[in-house]
Amino acid sequence: MSRTPLDTVEHAAATPDVELPWAELGLKKDEYERVVEILGRRPTGAELAMYSVMWSEHCSYKSSKVHLRQFGEKAPESDAMLVGIGENAGVVDVGQGYAVTFKVESHNHPSYVEPYQGAATGVGGIVRDIIAMGARPVAVVDPLRFGAADHPDTKRVLPGVVAGIGGYGNCLGLPNIGGEVVFDACYQGNPLVNAGAIGVMRHEDIHLAKASGAGNKVILYGARTGGDGIGGASILASETFDDAKPSKRPAVQVGDPFQEKLLIECTLEAFQEKLVVGIQDLGAAGLSCATSELASNGSGGMRVTLDDVPLRDSTLSPEEILMSESQERMCAVVEPEKVDRFLEICEKWDVIATVIGEVTDGDRLEIYWHGGKIVDVDPRTVAHEGPVYERPYARPSWQDELQADDANKLPRPATSEELKDQVLKLVGSPNQASKSWITSQYDHFVQGNTVLAQPEDSGMIRIDEETGLGVAIATDGNGRYAKLDPYHGAQLALAEAYRNVATTGAKPLAVSDCLNFGSPEDPAVMWQFAEAVRGLADACQQLGTPVTGGNVSLYNQTGEAAIHPTPVVAVLGVIDDVARRTPVAFQEEGQLLYLLGDTREEFGGSAWSQVVHDHLGGLPPKVDLERERLLAEILISASRDGMIDSAHDLSDGGLIQAVVESALLGQKGARLIVPDGLDAFTFLFSESAGRAVVAVPRSEEVRFNDMCGARGLPVTRIGVVDGDVVDVQGEFALTLSELRETHESTIPALLK
Repeated sequence: MSRTPLDTVEHAAATPDVELPWAELGLKKDEYERVVEILGRRPTGAELAMYSVMWSEHCSYKSSKVHLRQFGEKAPESDAMLVGIGENAGVVDVGQGYAVTFKVESHNHPSYVEPYQGAATGVGGIVRDIIAMGARPVAVVDPLRFGAADHPDTKRVLPGVVAGIGGYGNCLGLPNIGGEVVFDACYQGNPLVNAGAIGVMRHEDIHLAKASGAGNKVILYGARTGGDGIGGASILASETFDDAKPSKRPAVQVGDPFQEKLLIECTLEAFQEKLVVGIQDLGAAGLSCATSELASNGSGGMRVTLDDVPLRDSTLSPEEILMSESQERMCAVVEPEKVDRFLEICEKWDVIATVIGEVTDGDRLEIYWHGGKIVDVDPRTVAHEGPVYERPYARPSWQDELQADDANKLPRPATSEELKDQVLKLVGSPNQASKSWITSQYDHFVQGNTVLAQPEDSGMIRIDEETGLGVAIATDGNGRYAKLDPYHGAQLALAEAYRNVATTGAKPLAVSDCLNFGSPEDPAVMWQFAEAVRGLADACQQLGTPVTGGNVSLYNQTGEAAIHPTPVVAVLGVIDDVARRTPVAFQEEGQLLYLLGDTREEFGGSAWSQVVHDHLGGLPPKVDLERERLLAEILISASRDGMIDSAHDLSDGGLIQAVVESALLGQKGARLIVPDGLDAFTFLFSESAGRAVVAVPRSEEVRFNDMCGARGLPVTRIGVVDGDVVDVQGEFALTLSELRETHESTIPALLK
């Protein structure tokens, strides 16, 4: 690629036969030919750099667009939706004049290559998306997936990822309130590091990514631009890993959370003084993305002088400057008379700020370097009119065999002693064991507004001190369920997150998602993706929870081995008064335990089948979305009216896992009675969906039963909070100390 200013637009037009390294930058031959067709000439080196990163899978969604349209086509009507798909993050109305923005994104491949910086910059990037909407970030969440817990490389990747998330988030002063950690051999070499963030603002403070108003100035502010992250998220995340390829370390961004904290405060002060017309953070594709998206979303064009970009490395070529994904940078559009004040605020916060261009009354994005025009494009062709592929997809030949390998037929415990041993094995398994070794490295309570955090069913933040108004968020996804049936697996992910929000007393409002899959060039993977999107869109429509935005992460595989399809779903809910929230922990002895919902023999993809038999086969639990809606309404009403003192959803590990977690958190045991019509094994281990276990004060028993009966929700009394043991009567008893030792020792032992 040319490293001189001679490859101007004029030079490109005069030298059509010059060879450019389009393949090295990730473009296909027909994509390069399309660029030539759009421009009517060969691109300059700088133009090629921009098209290559913006047309990458990560930035353009070229393989997923045709399916993602369903989220708009099937979107339910929602009075809460203020800003939807297409902006940096979705925004919903939560009442009292407040708006909340939230989003989940991936930083998977960078986190495998360089775990600390990959994870840290994933947090930094999602937080800047929240700032760019005009909101103050108030919390982060981190859904994580790693390879086998006992694999040597997990010991390399996991501690680095956790340190990166904790280090960056803690330094920003943002509480980490939710997420999950899952281990499975399918993620070996392809960990999933998904990061989410929540921000709060008033309705009138919403900002969008658009450059409008000819003569308005384009200001780049934040960190200097360096050579780190060139082709990082945009290209690194857009191809399959191959051990034979050279190291990708130079492509991983390097983060500075203290610089980001200054950037947050600087930006919010500029918003407060109404200085900003449009704004865009610099994440994947860096300046290429910020300039093309701002220009294409606005009413005019843009002219930028690249020489004015503050650099850490003076040897960078214009192509490298345009592709750099150096962190902690943002681009603002500011009216000329307000520029001086904007720069004053930046100086106050010790943030470097430079006017690099202006909005024009044309329709072109023009970029200059050393006096020569090196980019002259229609910005829409860069940002929004990239390739759209209808990839071939087909149900894999092995799907029927997988589903026929029914987990319900696996050998079950023959004695009470075997049942007890399998409970201990489950509770101490890496996926069901306590994650406190991990979550204790995060600050949950900084800012003083955290109401619930891990290991609660959902995190909860107070957003108004006077009224107690708050929001809850839960992220969930079960790759094992989705491998068995991607359509229903995606719906189960939504159902669990929806249920987790409701168990805390919050009303589910809206959805963000992070869709993690293998190579779209594999028809089987593309079928999984198409089915998961269809399932999620259908379920969101039925539950009335619109998708506000999200992320697609493809090429999550090493060689031919793809990860399990892993749609991670985040559900945001609102609660009028956080004082009414319902925790997981048992609160008082003598309270009655009730199981809500129907329990069936459903073990496909279950934790029991994985832990006891290392088995994956059959069908996942059935999905009944109307039951999920009814269950949520009951849980929210019971929480608001003081009928329940604790609640826990039933999902991975079934009833026994939920009861053990509630008992250990509350330091109070439980006596359980197997209901008529169920055997002890199914009662304890089934993973039927649409269920929760609640603790009801004796004074509320009649009122609670009447409400469930009137609404038609099955409810079964299964025991009482009591003592210091979990006693399944007629089967076995386990002391809390024995359960705690089993539950809490696993992760430290694996990672020490």
